[in-house]
Amino acid sequence: MKQIKPIIWGIAIAALGIIFGGNALGLFSLDIFFDGWWTLFIIVPSVVSFFTDKDKLMSLSFIATGVLLLLAAQNVFSYEIAWKVILAVFLVAVGLSIIFKSLFHSKNDPEVAKKIEDLKNDKIMDSQVAVFSGADRVYRDEVFNGANLSAVFGGVNLDLRGAKFKKDTVIKVFAAFGGIDIKVPEDARVELKSGFIFGGISDDRKSIAEKGKYTIYVDAAGAFGGVTISDKPAKK
Repeated sequence: MKQIKPIIWGIAIAALGIIFGGNALGLFSLDIFFDGWWTLFIIVPSVVSFFTDKDKLMSLSFIATGVLLLLAAQNVFSYEIAWKVILAVFLVAVGLSIIFKSLFHSKNDPEVAKKIEDLKNDKIMDSQVAVFSGADRVYRDEVFNGANLSAVFGGVNLDLRGAKFKKDTVIKVFAAFGGIDIKVPEDARVELKSGFIFGGISDDRKSIAEKGKYTIYVDAAGAFGGVTISDKPAKK
């Protein structure tokens, strides 16, 4: 599934190149700069996300937004009506997202939540906050005792591949219109708890350890943001 996104983008870019080349050589005449062509920058990425990301509701909402703005640009109806309908679409989507997350939460969440609450009693030693900016924290032969990460219109990178662990730890994450990238050791066991609205956690680890000497609990929440967990080998 991870390979689908670059393939779709490759097809879209290649098709754009063919259109430009065909127009230049006079093979055909296709005008891609129609009224509202800029809405394609909303529609196309949203369609790609619909087929590649887990949060289908968010992708559908943005597809609807792009289509409504395109219709407004084509004078099917006014922009005033379009924005009112878009607001209604997002309110419905947020409501449905809250309902679905409440009804269909993971059966492991209660156990993970309890462990997280226990670990919260320990002192969290690391704190990284990015507001309209970026923050990077790389552990090299240092003991990791947990972290509190926040990204608001920004990004945070936490690299734990060189960290030392003495016990289970918890990473509290909040992302609003931002992204957080957490790199973990290949032998780490990771338990996830997500409370996102329009966003979520992407687990891109190549090897997922079922058992390990220690467990990293990730308690993630936010809106219109995302968290990526990976275990790519550190560069030497």
